[in-house]
Amino acid sequence: MRIAMTYTRLRTEERMLLDAFEGTGATVEPIDVRTESFDIDDPGRWSGYDLVLDRCVSLRASMTISHVLERFGLRCVNRAETIEVCSDKLRTSLALSAAGLPQPRTRVAVEEPGAIEAAEQIGYPAVMKPTVGSWGRLLARVNDRDAAEAVIEHRATLGSSQQQVHYVQEYVAKPNADFRVFVVGGDPIAAIVRRSEHWVTNTARGAKAEGVAVNGELADLSRRAAEAVRGDVVAIDLFEHPERGLLVNEVNHSMEFRNSVDTTGVDIPGVVAQHVCGLVESARAVAS
Repeated sequence: MRIAMTYTRLRTEERMLLDAFEGTGATVEPIDVRTESFDIDDPGRWSGYDLVLDRCVSLRASMTISHVLERFGLRCVNRAETIEVCSDKLRTSLALSAAGLPQPRTRVAVEEPGAIEAAEQIGYPAVMKPTVGSWGRLLARVNDRDAAEAVIEHRATLGSSQQQVHYVQEYVAKPNADFRVFVVGGDPIAAIVRRSEHWVTNTARGAKAEGVAVNGELADLSRRAAEAVRGDVVAIDLFEHPERGLLVNEVNHSMEFRNSVDTTGVDIPGVVAQHVCGLVESARAVAS
């Protein structure tokens, strides 16, 4: 089998995946898409691949390329649909809501007066986020109306259309920790707990991670969240509400795992490689 691994930067994760594919019998070709162009009417050499594993850091590249390649019937991991849903916090929230999954209370507005109303309805403190973003950037905890008005005014003048959707969530007084669960092929394979004295518990913001058993409700919610976005390889972020229990916060379509293999003791890239090969084998069995 031939697999293309698309990327915009060859990070540690991509090198780990290439190592993991060795011995599987698959031929994996890493392709730097920054030097590629795509004919929307002719797949060209892409028709020679059984599957495309997307590892682009660029969201724009991931969505563009997956849409083009799926037009020719190529199986992409993750699917374009999954990338689009997971990359937009509002679309993720809507998918989780439709699946009946517990999540922080959320309101959305498209103009400044509505955004103030959303914050007032949620109650202070509230959390304001851009609908598109990662690594805990541009999150704001607003403790009163004055703070909310300041954040909303700043976002309104930034000019980006992404900043004009005001996404407001309740602030959850979690115990300085949250969970990240890695789900591959619908199976929660590993989990970490991230601890920080800061209310934003992303490791990109300095949180410390340790491995944790993935079972019970943690595993069940993560499995259901991955199913809600049709994710092949995703990471689910959850935290614990003091009264409502575990809530699903986000679903990540392009998960980083370099520091979680030793932390959890799970060969995450190895599991991903086996899943990808299994998808190709299943597709061949159906075709025959």
